[in-house]
Amino acid sequence: MEIHDYTWIFAVGMVGAFADAFGIGANDVANSFATSVSSNSLTLAQACIIACFTEFLGAVLLGANTAGTIKGGILSVDNYMAQPEMLMLAMLCALFGSAAWVLTACKFGWPVSSTHSIVGAIIGVGIAGFGADSITWGWDGVAKIISSWFISPIAAGLVAAAIYMITKYAVLRRVESFKWGIRLVPVYFFFTIAIEAFYIMLEAPGLGVEVLGGWGGVIGISLGIAAVFALFCQFFFCPWVVRKVKGREALKWYQMFYTPWLGKQKTIDEIDAEKHAQNHGSIHSTSPNEMLTPGEVDEKMKKLGADGEASQEEIVETAPKGKFATMFAGIKTKVVAGLMNGINQDVRNLENEDLAEIHAGAEIFEDDAEYLFSFLQVITACMASFAHGSNDVSNAVGPISSIYEVWSTATIGENVAIPVWILVYGGIGIDFGLAILGYRVMRAMGNNITYFTPSRGFCAELAAALTVLTCSKLGVPVSTTLCITGASAAIGLCNTNGYKAVNWKMLSFCGLSWIITLPCAGTVAGLLFAICSNSPNFIKV
Repeated sequence: MEIHDYTWIFAVGMVGAFADAFGIGANDVANSFATSVSSNSLTLAQACIIACFTEFLGAVLLGANTAGTIKGGILSVDNYMAQPEMLMLAMLCALFGSAAWVLTACKFGWPVSSTHSIVGAIIGVGIAGFGADSITWGWDGVAKIISSWFISPIAAGLVAAAIYMITKYAVLRRVESFKWGIRLVPVYFFFTIAIEAFYIMLEAPGLGVEVLGGWGGVIGISLGIAAVFALFCQFFFCPWVVRKVKGREALKWYQMFYTPWLGKQKTIDEIDAEKHAQNHGSIHSTSPNEMLTPGEVDEKMKKLGADGEASQEEIVETAPKGKFATMFAGIKTKVVAGLMNGINQDVRNLENEDLAEIHAGAEIFEDDAEYLFSFLQVITACMASFAHGSNDVSNAVGPISSIYEVWSTATIGENVAIPVWILVYGGIGIDFGLAILGYRVMRAMGNNITYFTPSRGFCAELAAALTVLTCSKLGVPVSTTLCITGASAAIGLCNTNGYKAVNWKMLSFCGLSWIITLPCAGTVAGLLFAICSNSPNFIKV
């Protein structure tokens, strides 16, 4: 093989990588944000906007500088050394096999692991090319993935249950729960930021245990950052939220940063009273001292209506009625509706009659206390999304990086450097996937498993992040998708009648989708590779 041979594989592989990244955004990222949207801490549009920045920046800034050519050592590159172009073909088939399964799962709202999908696809091309003996089936390979089906949800569920039960009895069930929440929210801020900062200190390029002076340096910096946020919460956030919730002052979010120096603002009730007085006066009087009878009010309203209709008719008459203008307006309306379709969906499932009994089994706590946790949940969702972008983007760009490396050098290396432009490409694909198709998985998760409030969503997201971080460093296999699902179910079980507050049918579908991910993605990718690699071709004379 010569440099830049088989350019078509690289070109088609770019399409497959974007499709796989699109599926990651529509499935994995949507699953991560499902609890925030279900609890109403974020709207679907807000979640999409936040994810566009956090996922993209996580992929570009904290994306892995190198990624193994073959995930987890499941498939050895030695089999492809004689013909590097066959590795290009194998990675191409793996990308399309993984993308096909993930996008199918998105269509039906099944939460699946994109990591397991790409690994299953690579297993498929390995078996198709060199037989089952070429696959590492032991703990270093397939067995580790199978074990994560059980370890991930159970570990995250135990952590989520512990965090939620502490929150439930320390804050939510207390008399004057809002007051207790104000006292303890700085503590929650401290631990939440400490965990997320600790993760970034370990994973960010240019940082790590060696650079920061050992584990003491990593822990010390993380605790220092957490202390700053906790102090901000104590002296800025807490006074702001007390004035906003209990004082009902019409405060803006940015006023939080100078609340201690902010004078008393008008209350929401005062603003509503002023608006009501203005509207009342405009209808019932024509001058400060003139009152109208009910009959005169009707006449005035009719006249206003008639004037409005006349104005509408004048606008219509003066508007252009050209054929092309009408066609352009229709196309514009359809395009905007199509682009906005993914973020204009109702994914909370609160009106779903089939879930009414499940939602009724959840305990309801004071709204003001729950409101405190909505801010914590937004922080947790942002940081989890940032971390997700830094890690899972490699599922899409790892194989295309392998293809690019072989195409540009005509050789195979053990580790493949991922160019920044490929990380940007994968980040864009993830963002598009969430915005366009993410609502399907969000609708299937969140309130479809159990009823979510901000406190429940915060505990689930924090537990999933903590579980992934801890288990990854201990070498225990876990999946983000499986962790958030297990955490959601565990929090549902923490209700008084917990077993009634969990949608066991949906959890069964989730478990089934996890199990069939490997064989489904592997079958598609393996068949593609078998057909392409064994197809007849013309002999060059």
